[in-house]
Amino acid sequence: MDITKMDRGQITTVGSGFCVLLTVHYTVQLLSQHLFYWKNPKEQKAIIIIILMAPVYAVDSFVGLLDFQGSKAFFMFLGSIKECYEALVIAKFLALMYSYLNISISKNIVPDEIKGREIHHSFPMTLFQPRTTRLNHQTLKLLKYWTWQFVIIRPVCSLLMITLQLLGIYPRWVSWTFSIILNMSFFLAMYSLLAFYHVFAKELKPHKPLAKFICIKGIVFFSFWQGMVLDILAAAGIIRSQHFWLDVEHVEEAIQNLLICVEMVAFSVIQQYAYHVAPYTGDVEALLKSRKKYE
Repeated sequence: MDITKMDRGQITTVGSGFCVLLTVHYTVQLLSQHLFYWKNPKEQKAIIIIILMAPVYAVDSFVGLLDFQGSKAFFMFLGSIKECYEALVIAKFLALMYSYLNISISKNIVPDEIKGREIHHSFPMTLFQPRTTRLNHQTLKLLKYWTWQFVIIRPVCSLLMITLQLLGIYPRWVSWTFSIILNMSFFLAMYSLLAFYHVFAKELKPHKPLAKFICIKGIVFFSFWQGMVLDILAAAGIIRSQHFWLDVEHVEEAIQNLLICVEMVAFSVIQQYAYHVAPYTGDVEALLKSRKKYE
């Protein structure tokens, strides 16, 4: 393949395809390690679902690049796949944290040694909760519900959005309504996970929960804020159709998909550290080397 004879669209497609292959390579590498050392199915099942988030995002975005002239309903469908999988990952991340703490996610039984710990809420949650609460059965259940509401709301909203789009009943005010609902729901889920982390930081420290959480939050963060920045640049006239091989109607989707393909390579590499297989092999030395490599 002679790259000098390729136009910008072909170069971009080939480059993004290479990024997808790299993401899949690193993910499969980590996945195969966990399958080989299948010592704790409860934890490792959750880890596998979480690390598959990067290739799911990459492949989904690459499909969007291949059909860059697709309809709005098509792009909404692709976006919904990523966002619904994101909801599943958040649920599995919470289940993983519960597993590390030996807490039943259904029973919400708080061990006696950590019962009564303080949870310090910040604005805007202080509008609905006392600034300081004590950890007990009810507060632990509340944190779980705050997380799980997004797991339910996200797929329901996606289904409604796609249906309304296909029916041609999707005015701007409906779009803004869904955006507000989903952003509030996502904020509450992220807030509850952070609160959960701060309460159990001491017990979770050996499991690198912050690195694991950053992998999830980072993927979502970049995708969301990139979309916002691209909207602003397009509205300001900085992004124009003549700068690309696309028409102006689809240029934002194409750039967003391209950036996600590139970024997922980085996140798939970071996951090698955050979800290292060493805890299931007993190879502490390998784990320490992995930490030094990424620090």
